[in-house]
Amino acid sequence: MELLIFGHSGRAVLFFPTRMARFYDYENWRIVEALQDQLYNGTIQLFCVDSIDYESFYNWHVHPSVRICRHLQYEDYILNEVVPLMRVKNGGNYFETAGCSMGAYHAINLALKHPWLFKKAVCMSGRYDLTLRVQDFRDLFDGYYNEDIYFNMPMQYMGNMHDAPTLNAIRNIEIILAVGETDPFAQNNRDFSEVLWSKCIPNQLNIWSDYAHRPRYWRQMVQLYL
Repeated sequence: MELLIFGHSGRAVLFFPTRMARFYDYENWRIVEALQDQLYNGTIQLFCVDSIDYESFYNWHVHPSVRICRHLQYEDYILNEVVPLMRVKNGGNYFETAGCSMGAYHAINLALKHPWLFKKAVCMSGRYDLTLRVQDFRDLFDGYYNEDIYFNMPMQYMGNMHDAPTLNAIRNIEIILAVGETDPFAQNNRDFSEVLWSKCIPNQLNIWSDYAHRPRYWRQMVQLYL
């Protein structure tokens, strides 16, 4: 697994790539460049990780149970290899997650499942229930369902969460959602924001004009939210 690190100090941002994208795409799309001032002055440090979506959620050649298991292996890699690397390279204790498109899903799911690790989650143009069929977007598990899927669909498990210590930890996370008003998953963002508020979890929902699901929009979003 490869990754890129930008910056030398500041808030450590675990930056997840878009759907089936690579660790270098945010640099190629000039999203890293949009943050150059913060990177140079030591405000933030980016850890741009790679994706295995093509082996997990978008691997149509294996059973859905294998897809979710592969995702859990990826999560183990993030927690047991990347997060310790962030501690070594950054030296601070302010960690946050961020991502665009599918990266937004990864960002919020990890933060909600491990709220003691992260202080902020910035989710741009995301979807928060991968079993949801919307327009041309399919259920990524083809109707199959098990506990692993349930416990990795933020829209589902957050609505039923009652564990007080976990909820209190989540309430301390700064959660930012941003999505275009014509994005197919705009309503999913609205619904997810409401689910969080129903659990007294503060969050910012920012609805952008148009589709806003392109790098030129994300370059603006990171300047505002990261």
